[in-house]
Amino acid sequence: MPATDLFARAGRLEAAYHAVDWAATPLGAPVGWSRTLRGTLDSALQTRFPVTLLWGPEFVLLYNEAYAELITGKHPSALGRPAHEVFPEAWDLVGPMMEAVRERGEPTWVEDELIPLERNGFMEECYFTFSYSPVRGRDGDIEGLIDIASETTRQVVAARRLRLLSRLQESLAEVQRTDEVTVRADEVFATDHADLPEAEIRLAPDPRRTPTAPRPPMREILLDEGRDDARLVLIPLPTAEPGVGGTVLAVRLSPFLPADADYLDFLNLIATSLAQAMDRASALEAERGLSTALQLSLLTSPPSIPFAEVAVRYQPAAEVAQIGGDWYDAFTTGDGGLTVVVGDVAGHDREAAAAMAQLRNLVRGVAWTRRGAPSGVLGGLDSAMKGLEVPAVATAVVAQVDRRPHTGALSCRWSNAGHPPPVLLAPDGSTKLLETRPDLLLGLEPSTPRHDHDVELEPGSSLVLYTDGLVERRGVPLDVSLGWLLDALRDRERLHPEELCDLLLRLVKGFTEDDVALLVVRAGR
Repeated sequence: MPATDLFARAGRLEAAYHAVDWAATPLGAPVGWSRTLRGTLDSALQTRFPVTLLWGPEFVLLYNEAYAELITGKHPSALGRPAHEVFPEAWDLVGPMMEAVRERGEPTWVEDELIPLERNGFMEECYFTFSYSPVRGRDGDIEGLIDIASETTRQVVAARRLRLLSRLQESLAEVQRTDEVTVRADEVFATDHADLPEAEIRLAPDPRRTPTAPRPPMREILLDEGRDDARLVLIPLPTAEPGVGGTVLAVRLSPFLPADADYLDFLNLIATSLAQAMDRASALEAERGLSTALQLSLLTSPPSIPFAEVAVRYQPAAEVAQIGGDWYDAFTTGDGGLTVVVGDVAGHDREAAAAMAQLRNLVRGVAWTRRGAPSGVLGGLDSAMKGLEVPAVATAVVAQVDRRPHTGALSCRWSNAGHPPPVLLAPDGSTKLLETRPDLLLGLEPSTPRHDHDVELEPGSSLVLYTDGLVERRGVPLDVSLGWLLDALRDRERLHPEELCDLLLRLVKGFTEDDVALLVVRAGR
C-alpha cells in the first residue's frame, strides 16, 4: 500500500495521523514501514472495536477511532509515542504484560482489570477487558502487539454500587430505632471506600450558610472547600416529615470517579433507602410509645395494706417493634384480702396490647364480683373472654394473699393458667419454685377445670411473680433460666420488695428480648 494511502481509512483520525512527524518517531517515516505493520494497521483502522497497535521495542501507539474515544484526553498526542510515555500512571501494570507477550509469544487475556488512567484531567478509576496478542512478520519474529480492548468501568462500578445498595437495604430491613439507622448505614458504608471514601448521616447545615439558589427536590449540594479533591455532596433525606434541622447524607466524592449523573443517582438511591428506613423506625417508635403509654396508664401503683408490702415493675422490650401484652395488677377486694395478678397475652402487636387492657379490667371485675378462689377467677375470666369475643390467648397467675381465719398466719392461694411458676424467697434466704402442673392457657377452652394451690407465707418471706421476658433467653433451656432466677434471689431475704425488683431488672439489662412485668409481695412480720 502506498504511503500516501496508508491513513486513508483512519476516518476522523486521518488528519491526526498526517500531523504526526513519523520520521521523528521510533517507527520512522511510513514509507519505510514493514508490510506487516501496514497490513495490521489497515485492518485495525477498519474495525469499530477499540484497537491499538503497540509496535517495535518501545511499543509505539497506532490506533483507530474507537480507541481514541477510549483514551479521550490522551488523543491525539498519543499517536506515534511509546506506550510508557502515554500511560506512565499505568505502566507498572501494563508494561510487564506487554514485555511478557513479546518474550513468550503468547497472548494475554485480562477481564475487568483496574487500570488507572489520567485521561480527563484527573487520575481516574477505570476497568478494562483486553488482550495483548503478538503480531509476527514474515520471518516469524514478533514486530509488535495488537491490543483489542473494551472498557467495562461503567458495568463494574454499577455492579459494585448495586451490591452496596442491596447490602444497605438488607441491613436496614429490620431496623427498629431511628438511631440504629446511622449505625447500620456506617457499617455498610465502610464496605465501599471506592464510591464512599467518606460518608455519614448528619444534621442539615444552617440554611443561612448554604447557597440559596433554587434547587429541585432531592438534588445534590456541592460545597467548595478550596480543594479540587474535596468535593462534598449533601443530599437531604426525603423523610415523610421533613423539617428545619433535618438530616442529610454527606458524602465526600471519590477523586478517582467523575461526578456524573450515575454517581449522583447512586447517592440519591442511598438517601432514599435511609429515609425509608428512618420513616419505618420512626413509625415503630411512635407505635411503641403509644403502647407503652397505654400499658403504663393501666399498670397502676399497688395498694397499701397492713400485712404485706408490694412492689411492681414494668420494663418494655429492647426492640421497639415488640409491643407486648404483659401486665401486673394488685388490688384489694371487699373482704380486705389482697389479689395479685401477672399475665401475658400472646403476640407482640397492637392487638396484644389492646387485649391486655381488656383482660386486666376483666380480672378485676370477676375477682370483685365472685370473691371466690383464684381458680374461679380464672374460670370466670375464660368464660368472659369467650362471651365477649376477646380474640386472645394468654397466660396468667392469680394469687390471693390473706390471713387464715383461725391461726392468723398469712397464706397465699394461687392458680396458674400456663404461666411461669412463682418463686418463694423464704426468711432464711432459700428459694423454691411454686411449681405445679399448670392449667390450660386462657382463651382456649373455657370449660377446662382449674385448680388452686396453697402455701403459707412466713413473716419476711417474699413471693415473686413475673412474665417470661424475665427468664426466657434464645437458645437457653427454660429450666436453666429458672435455675438462674432461683440463684439470683437466693440469700436476698433482707432486700425490700422495691430493691428485689430493681436487682432483677438490673441483672437482665441488655439481655431481655421481651417485655417484663414483675410483682413482689413481702409478708409482714
